[in-house]
Amino acid sequence: MTQTEHPAPCPPRNSKAASRKCEQILQSAGQLFLQQGYERTSMSQIAHLAGVSKGSLYNHFENKADLFTAFFEERSRTRLNTLKSVSRAPQPDLRTALRQAAATIITLMIDPEAIGLYRIVVAEANEFPNLADTLWHYGVSRTLTGLADWFAEKHAGGQLVISDIDLAAEQFLTMCQTRIIHRCRLSLPVDTSQNSIDGVATMVAESFLRMYAP
Repeated sequence: MTQTEHPAPCPPRNSKAASRKCEQILQSAGQLFLQQGYERTSMSQIAHLAGVSKGSLYNHFENKADLFTAFFEERSRTRLNTLKSVSRAPQPDLRTALRQAAATIITLMIDPEAIGLYRIVVAEANEFPNLADTLWHYGVSRTLTGLADWFAEKHAGGQLVISDIDLAAEQFLTMCQTRIIHRCRLSLPVDTSQNSIDGVATMVAESFLRMYAP
């Protein structure tokens, strides 16, 4: 599968029953991927847990790579919609909006499922390079695009002065990963309370404004 060939979360079907079956397959696949990792999970195991035949499984997904990609995309889409709702919601000022966006990113990225998927990709990307492509395409790239679009609007409105919008988006996302996210990914002791998240988010917002406020 190339970088431009990505399956839909669930291939289109003509009935609600087929759609429910697809969702059931995705849930079962996700459970096994997170418990066992990508390599150790087989299509037979997924079919068994989902309560479907292997033939039915392959009617929905061509192979395990497509199934992992579909599961990852579904989860990423939900998280990105949450972030988009924060960036689009009316805010009293840009500083507050940036702080809330940073806090949302941190909260989403330390979710146990998000941590688990990240570890799968890091552990098995050399053997299965499609996993890294999936993480980048459906996770990192889409997040950066959403941030870049938001910052471009603020730049056009005079609230930010940014010469390289894409770089600014990467800087914001990188700063969000300070302290809490990196330690969570490595299972190191770290304070993940709301106060701690808000503290890092405030640092991100203040630092970003020092770089790009008019």
